[in-house]
Amino acid sequence: MQTTKSTRSTDTHGFHGVRFYESERSLAKIVAEFLIEGFADSDPGIVVATPAMRAALVLELARRSVDVAELLRSGQFLLLDAHEQLATFMTDGHPDPARFNTMVCHAIERACRGRTNCKVRIFGQMVDVLWRDGQQDAAIQLEMLWNQLAHKQAFSLLCGYAMGNFYKNSNFEDICGQHSHVSSDGRAHALLADKRQEDGTTGLPGAA
Repeated sequence: MQTTKSTRSTDTHGFHGVRFYESERSLAKIVAEFLIEGFADSDPGIVVATPAMRAALVLELARRSVDVAELLRSGQFLLLDAHEQLATFMTDGHPDPARFNTMVCHAIERACRGRTNCKVRIFGQMVDVLWRDGQQDAAIQLEMLWNQLAHKQAFSLLCGYAMGNFYKNSNFEDICGQHSHVSSDGRAHALLADKRQEDGTTGLPGAA
């Protein structure tokens, strides 16, 4: 793995990472590590992703001897569909702040099950879905809503963007600037480096 900052997120507050990925399998490995760190401390995990990504993640967690069925049964782990959750708060092509907050807070309440000082780890692919659908402005708005909500709720957030969705004229800084940590690997890492060189920048926003 190559990264501009560690994806290790021992401090729940203030962690909003983004992973540029080439395949769901490679992303599933990173998300699994992110969630397992939390499970080890009895912190719940929430995944809002596409069916393919959820399937890849469940397989990766099982490969690492995680009892996914028990986590789901206990409510410590929630698997939610990205498209279904987007439908609850998208209005006229834009995320509605109040509806978004309601959706996320409800999921956090379900995962925390009444516990106080509950730290939640969330992997979200909704922004990736929007970007793939050509709704780049809505994706950036959603990233901003996540950052605003982080001032009121305690959670670590990891986002994922398929590298194939970014083209020569795409502005990586629009995405990277919304995150505290930026990471990539393989061909995605090389493409990010090329983009940085084209833009004449010395580093990605959010990177050390």
